[in-house]
Amino acid sequence: SKHCVNLDNRTANVAVKPFELDIGFQFELHVTVSGKKINVSEIPELPIPKDWMRDKLELSFYKTEQAAGGGEIENVTYNKGAGTAVITFLKAG
Repeated sequence: SKHCVNLDNRTANVAVKPFELDIGFQFELHVTVSGKKINVSEIPELPIPKDWMRDKLELSFYKTEQAAGGGEIENVTYNKGAGTAVITFLKAG
């Protein structure tokens, strides 16, 4: 559980400690698909920071090229007040 890490010509001793994650949330999304963008609506308002929701949306829609229906994400625009988001992929597909 103890490690020695070298950073910028300095050595830091660190220890790994367990921690609990917050309870997860499950929700339903409504999606409209185009060639490069996905419009997501009816995103419920959850008690998490806006950037966390953006990350969750990105992870939900990111898939490797081998998997059907996904790809590398270029941008996620999330509007918390409206409960909407636009996910833009790097490549149309």
